[in-house]
Amino acid sequence: MQTIKASSFSPFHLNLNSTSSFPKITNLYIQQNYENPISCFPSIQSQNAKFKVFTAISPSVSTESETPFDERTENENQEEKFEWYAEWYPIMPICDLDKRRPHGKKVMGIDVVVWWDKNEKEWKVMDDSCPHRYAPLSEGRIDQWGRLQCVYHGWCFNGAGDCKFIPQAPRDGPPVHTSKRACATVYPSCVQNDILWFWPNSDPLYKDIYLTKRPPYIPELDDSSFSKTFIVRDISYGYELLIENLMDPAHVQYSHYGIMNVPVAPKSVKADREGGRPLDITVTKLDVNVITANQGPGRNTFVPPCVYYSYFAFGGPQGKTSAVSSGTVQEKPSAEKQKKALLVFICIPVSPGHSRIIFASPRNFATWADRIIPRWIFHLGQNLILDSDLYLLHVEERKLKEIGSYNWHKACYVPTKADAIVVAFRRWLNKYAGGQVDWRGKYNGDLPPTPPREQLLDRYWTHTVNCTSCNLAYKGLNALEVVLQIASIGVLGIVAAAKQGTLSVVARYSLVTIALLCFVASRWLSHFIYKNFHFHDYDHAFR
Repeated sequence: MQTIKASSFSPFHLNLNSTSSFPKITNLYIQQNYENPISCFPSIQSQNAKFKVFTAISPSVSTESETPFDERTENENQEEKFEWYAEWYPIMPICDLDKRRPHGKKVMGIDVVVWWDKNEKEWKVMDDSCPHRYAPLSEGRIDQWGRLQCVYHGWCFNGAGDCKFIPQAPRDGPPVHTSKRACATVYPSCVQNDILWFWPNSDPLYKDIYLTKRPPYIPELDDSSFSKTFIVRDISYGYELLIENLMDPAHVQYSHYGIMNVPVAPKSVKADREGGRPLDITVTKLDVNVITANQGPGRNTFVPPCVYYSYFAFGGPQGKTSAVSSGTVQEKPSAEKQKKALLVFICIPVSPGHSRIIFASPRNFATWADRIIPRWIFHLGQNLILDSDLYLLHVEERKLKEIGSYNWHKACYVPTKADAIVVAFRRWLNKYAGGQVDWRGKYNGDLPPTPPREQLLDRYWTHTVNCTSCNLAYKGLNALEVVLQIASIGVLGIVAAAKQGTLSVVARYSLVTIALLCFVASRWLSHFIYKNFHFHDYDHAFR
């Protein structure tokens, strides 16, 4: 439960002493590091990744005026600009994808349908609209020939997006299904680290994009000596707030008080009841491609736009790292095995005010727990952690929207090192990425209205229904509740129907007790299901 956030390994803060148009922020420091940006993070590699590639391609082809870092030339700014649509984006872990049906997802404001092509034995990512009359293909089905069938008029498509059958077209007429206009749009995709990724551009020029650029690779997620348990959750606040919150270790003791184990502050450090204390975080590199930071034994990195990751080694000699010519990092072997743990957060921009998180915490010790304990048990605690600050961040996002992304450094008072990496992220966002996600004009810039609290904190539609483990547990527990209710009524019926003297007084009371226990158990189970699979309100005032 405590592994969904960098609790005991809190993340970071940064000191920015710049002559740019930023207001001066005290007590912030960036340590220069001209090594390979991944070199201090041995787990992230961009080469020799284990992944599957799917390349079917469609045949068809800020209002703020003040911007920091304006002392750079126009050409320099163009060279360092972060291109939102020239990156790989994760969709889902494949463990939560059902090969028997298509799945609809939204990423970067793009509606896509994910489905398993059993003929090519690959996952396919296509635009979620039928070229006929734009019905969502994600509401369709996989037909007996392994084609994606639109449920509206029955048009069928193969993995390359080609229309293979139009039921309404005469069999002896012209082959209208072969027209390019009948083809569905297909995006390049690949599976890496057991996560499905896609490239948000269907232009044929990017058909082989995986040969020149791949998603960030984390070897521990493919290492059998490490545990690996994924959780996916849709979040009712935006991508910027999601990453900023994950980079902030100082909130853990307060927003997640009572539900996460945090290290006790030394007696020499003055701390309050919750255990808040000064944090020493140093940002070592900040450029268009990466942010890296150190905090105690932890090393942290942000690989734009989606991967934020922390690496911890303890219980033995610290392994030294060295960059090699291929751009990867190798660890020098040590005589004693080191305990290693990672916190991997993959943050997905969905639409304004909405994001998605994929979380995993691989480790090379106590791996037995993940083999014995069902995945949904871990998800109960991890969802509670996400819920405990969801409303705070939802409201905060709306206030920051009024301020404007380029005014963040002026409006927010961040005097301590505890906010270092948050400041670094905001600096990266403004300097390289245009201050916010580039939605390419799909939205008018407004955030969606705030829903009722129960809908905002809903777990069923944001997690349970999309998680194979939790969905199975949800159905099983509901079935068990019905069995207990039937048992309670059945036992009482037996007692009532028994003739006088047929049952002894002891037997009669025993049966009544069993019936009551079944009833109480069913009511407790009903509450447990609702609280853990539907809605759990977290009240900070009484923690």
